[in-house]
Amino acid sequence: MSGHDLKPADSSRFYALVGLGLLVLLAGLGAFHTMEEHGHIISGMNNQIVWGLPHVFAIFMIVAASGVLNVASIGSVFGKTIYKTRAPLSGLLCLALLGGGLMVLLLDLGRPDRIIVAATHYNFRSVFAWNVFLYSGMFAIVALYLWMLMERRMNRYVKPVGFVAFIWRLVLTTGTGSIFGFLVAREAYGSAMLAPMFIIMSFAWGLAVFNIVQSAMFAWNGMTLHPAILRRMKNLLGVFVAATAYFVATHHLTNLYFARQADFEYFILVDGGVYPLIFWLGYGVVGTVLPLLLIFHPALGTARAMTAASVSVLLGAFALLYVFIIGGQAWPLDIFPGYAASSRFGDGLIAAYTPSLPELLLGLGGMAAAFLITTVGVRILHFLPEDDLPQFDGGGSEPNLPAASHGA
Repeated sequence: MSGHDLKPADSSRFYALVGLGLLVLLAGLGAFHTMEEHGHIISGMNNQIVWGLPHVFAIFMIVAASGVLNVASIGSVFGKTIYKTRAPLSGLLCLALLGGGLMVLLLDLGRPDRIIVAATHYNFRSVFAWNVFLYSGMFAIVALYLWMLMERRMNRYVKPVGFVAFIWRLVLTTGTGSIFGFLVAREAYGSAMLAPMFIIMSFAWGLAVFNIVQSAMFAWNGMTLHPAILRRMKNLLGVFVAATAYFVATHHLTNLYFARQADFEYFILVDGGVYPLIFWLGYGVVGTVLPLLLIFHPALGTARAMTAASVSVLLGAFALLYVFIIGGQAWPLDIFPGYAASSRFGDGLIAAYTPSLPELLLGLGGMAAAFLITTVGVRILHFLPEDDLPQFDGGGSEPNLPAASHGA
């Protein structure tokens, strides 16, 4: 899929991919227009569940955007040679995912025109106001970082700009986790565990996205990933997946420690209908156990196994976010602690939610936007990772090769 390596015979496939992406994007914009015209009553959302399926897509893309930049950070900040040639693709994917996620977030507000108010009037006691600066700053820093990477005469500034990007993305993901962590009225949230949990989730999900895109680019160009690099990236993904499972387990165990949250944990993990099923099967089995088996089983150390593991990680990510975001809102608010509240409005009842087609299409539209940015970007510029590692045996030492440079 690299621009300079794309053969004329492949142009039809490229335009077919772009056409497909545009169709999905238009479907998403059409879904937004439909909800804008008829109101959110046609969605599955209600007065209790105000963040529906589009927010699952949006939060996933924003968190993965931060994590995918980890590949570039390992090369630029920590000096790992095999990741340096992957830094430009890492930066492009960061911008694409962040753009797609914010598109969904903006169009799901119901009044996207009021973004002007959010951009000009700030309540600095609100984490949402902080994120306006964090997201816009991320775009600017990563764009500058890509310039340093791809302009040969600017390569000497790669490390300091990369370090700023590394710190900024950690702060950004902390801010995203804090959106939920500061919601003390919701028993599913309101925990200091959420900020570090979101950071480690970003590492796993971002690396999974990168692996899938890299595999697609290598297959397109008839290239094979060096076995030593495959082993390094596969094992790193396994570590991130296991660390995510540890933080998720710790989060739930922390909630179980507090008596006031025991009922919610029982609901989300045992008797909450679809939510325990999605959590244990979707995240536990598909998103954690299966990828770990694919990664660490001695007979499955192949590129296909790593790609399959990455896909499983992403499926588990959507399952985890669905339970976390929607299941957390379905549980009734504890407005009067120690008392039972009920009314004709539905207070004290578990809220029902069924995703609607417009919500699904809007979420897929954001994914299509990220896909188009990536596809067109790698067609125009040099984002294909190219390795030349004759002395690299996959051991603890890095190959004795000069750092890769990318001309503009």
